[in-house]
Amino acid sequence: MALDQSFVGRSYPPTEPYEVGREKIREFAEAVGDTNPAYTDPEAAKEFGHTDVIAPPTFVFAITFKAAGDVIADPQLGLDYSRVVHGDQKFAYSRPVRAGDRLSVTSTIEAIKSLAGNDIIDVRGEVRDEAGEHVVTAWTKLVARAAEGA
Repeated sequence: MALDQSFVGRSYPPTEPYEVGREKIREFAEAVGDTNPAYTDPEAAKEFGHTDVIAPPTFVFAITFKAAGDVIADPQLGLDYSRVVHGDQKFAYSRPVRAGDRLSVTSTIEAIKSLAGNDIIDVRGEVRDEAGEHVVTAWTKLVARAAEGA
């Protein structure tokens, strides 16, 4: 069953702030195999012009995808998460994510489409710091596969 188009443009309340820690950044950089010293060494990060270590570009996915959970869990939307696969991801940064940042995400449904029985939902996550300054926008495309025999 196609998702309700009236949800396009719906925004969800900002998440509680997520505090970005040096250790989380290091663990993430290690997990993705990125050895850039700006991700693990505060002095190296300062040499690159940053105040502290910065996070790899895809680090913010964990924060924005968790925020998109508010969209996914909205019972009125009716998205069957058991059939969802991650379709695409992109980011647009105003500045890097830094250790010590406290980030909140506001999720908005940008588009809902049906294609070959699949529901495709685009969610935009606006990530802001404690001062309300924009850090990054993340776009997540979710595909709810059609039920067998549909």
